[in-house]
This record gives sequence, structure tokens and C-alpha cells, in this order.
Amino acid sequence: MQNEPFFGLNPYHVALAMIGAVVILARWLPRLVSRREPAAAPLMILFGAGATLLVPGLPLMPDPRETPLPWELVSELTVIVALFGAGMRIDSLQTWNRWGPTARMLVLAMPLTILAVALLGIGLVGMTVAGAILLGAVLAPTDPVLASDVQVGPPHEGAESPVRFTLTTEAGLNDGFAFPFVYLGLIVAAESLNPGAWAFDWVLRDIVYRITLGVAMGWIGGKALGYILFRVPRGAVLAETGSGVIALAGVLLCYGTTELIEGYGFIAVAVLGLTLRRVEEHHRFHRQLHDFSESIEHALTALLLIALGSVLPVLFTDLTWTHFAVALLLILVIRPLSGWVSLIGTDLDRRERAVISVYGVRGIGSIYYLCYAGSHIEFVNEEQLWSLIALVILMSTILHGFSVGWAMDQLNES
Repeated sequence: MQNEPFFGLNPYHVALAMIGAVVILARWLPRLVSRREPAAAPLMILFGAGATLLVPGLPLMPDPRETPLPWELVSELTVIVALFGAGMRIDSLQTWNRWGPTARMLVLAMPLTILAVALLGIGLVGMTVAGAILLGAVLAPTDPVLASDVQVGPPHEGAESPVRFTLTTEAGLNDGFAFPFVYLGLIVAAESLNPGAWAFDWVLRDIVYRITLGVAMGWIGGKALGYILFRVPRGAVLAETGSGVIALAGVLLCYGTTELIEGYGFIAVAVLGLTLRRVEEHHRFHRQLHDFSESIEHALTALLLIALGSVLPVLFTDLTWTHFAVALLLILVIRPLSGWVSLIGTDLDRRERAVISVYGVRGIGSIYYLCYAGSHIEFVNEEQLWSLIALVILMSTILHGFSVGWAMDQLNES
């Protein structure tokens, strides 16, 4: 038997070392110039792409256009944990007036964004109607994972200004509210643009039934989980153990059962977090649970961002100037304008409206939605969709990440 080289470079071990180095550098380097960490997300993407290009022999991540399942599963789990965490962070739901801007962002700004992006997809990129609708739906939601710098603080810390409250609740709910439009893209792809044949069923099933069921399952799940954690048995409640595993199990149970009965699991887990937070709301376990879920979220997010960076050289081979135009218009014009128009008439001042309108970060949720759609139907524009969405995520994390600290400072000075 021939002796193996003493210093054999196993590609798998090289990949592990690379991931560790990228995460440390992305978290550490911004500290050299700022106490904040706004640049961690784009740096993970860029360093992941650089490692793939510069380090020979690295195992390549599967192309999401050809093998969407692993991307779908990891991004789905990441979004689930992030949505639950967003709900858990809200200390107070009162008064109902606080929810006015959130409702406007969900009911007005998001459909306006979807419509504008879809029209750009058809007119500028040359997509099919189905592909353009899907593009709008995938890019419309504010990402709950990468928008933490503009959200409220952990439980019991307060800092729930109208801007942070609106951006947190919007990010927590609009992933679920975007799903009807994802289904709309799938329906148009399968049955063509003939609303008379499917519009009623789409409204009744994909909007009314699935949203209502998602809210109801989240509320029931939150009440039931709170009962188990804080009430029974009264002398030895599970919350006193400080373990977040059972609560995370409750999140998975709530999501899975909601999806099994055709509700929107994303809405359910966000409502679960909001409801559970109201049970024994001053108990220290809420903070422990938040920190536990946040650690899982950060770990999964880091892996996904590095993986996205590693496949950027492949995805960007199909980029054209029109993709750059659409990405810039979405980030700099469409989202800010739709948000600004939607918030007219609220109690927010001009600076608060501007921050809410501008900081709609795009990220992990878009990866999940596109993988989900790609696993259900073959789209003519799939290569264009992936190139454009990867570009939007990269540009959004860079532009929003490097400017969010300054924007929040300006808001605090007002």
C-alpha cells in the first residue's frame, strides 16, 4: 500500500477552513472602522466569491438553477427562525395606531413594488408575464434575516421607535404576504394569462384561506406553546430550564402543521412569535429564547451568504446591462417611491418615512421563493431570474449595509 502524503489537502477540510476564515474576517474587519457591523453580509458574499475564484480545489456548491432543493431547504429554515425571532422582539403591540404604517407597507407598498418590477421585467428584460410576476413577488418582501440593523432590539430592551417597529413587523409578515403573488406567477405559467379561469380561486384559496389559516395557526400555536412553557406543571415549568430547544421545536411544529393544511407557514411562525411573547411577557426566558434562535439564524445566514458568493461567478455569466438597470431601479427608485407614497397621511415625519421607504433589504427570502418556484415548474426565464436576484441581493446588502448606520444616526438626531 502506497503511503499517502503527510500533508494531503482534503478539499472538504479546505472548504471548512475557508468558511471559518470568511465569517471571522467579515465580522472582524468592519470593527476596524466602526463599532457597527453593517458590512458583514456583503463581505461574506464577496469573500465567498473571491475564495471560489482564488483557491483551487474548493468543492463547488450545487448550481441552484439545476439543484434547487438544498438551497430551498436551508433558506426556508433560515427564514422560519428569523420570522419567529422578529415576532419575539416586539415588546408591545399597543396601540393599534402603531400598526398603520405596517399595514400600508403590506397592502399598498408591496403590491405596487411587485407591479412595477413585473412591468420592468416585461418591458426592459423581455421576460414572459409569468416570469415577470414571479420576479416581482420574489423581490418585493423586506428580508427578515438581513434587515436586523434597522429592527427593534431584543426582548426587554425597548428601542421600539415607529421606524424600527414598522420595519420589524413588515419584515416579519411580508414574506408570507408575498406568497399569493408567487402562486400567481405559477398559475399564469401553467394556465396562461386568462384571469377568468383562475382569478376567483386564486383570491379565495391563495389570499383569503391561506392567510387566514396562517394567522389562526400562529395564534393557536403561540397560546399552546406558552401554556406548555409557562403554565404546566406550575411548580416546574419548562421555561425555568432556560432551554430554547423545545420552543424551536414548537416553531417547526407550527410551521409544518400549517403547511400541511395549506396555510402560510411564514405568517404562522411570525404570529407565533408575537403571541408567545405576550405570555408571561416579562419572563427572562423570552430573552434567552431570542438569543438562542438568533444564534441559529446567524449561523445559517453565514453559510447561505458564503454559498451564494461561491456561485456568483456562475450566476453572473448571464448578466446584461438591463439586469443592472432593473436592480438599481428597484433599490433606488421603486421600493423607496412605493413606500413613500404608501405612508402618505401617517403620523410619521418626512425623515422617518424616508428611512422606512429606503431600507427594504433583499436577501434570503428571495432565494427561498425562487427555489420554491423552480422546484414546482420549469420557467422560461429561470437563468435571468437567478442572475438578477443574485445581483439585487449583492447590491442591496452593499448599499443598505454600508449606509444603514449613518441613516439611523441621522434619524436619532432629528
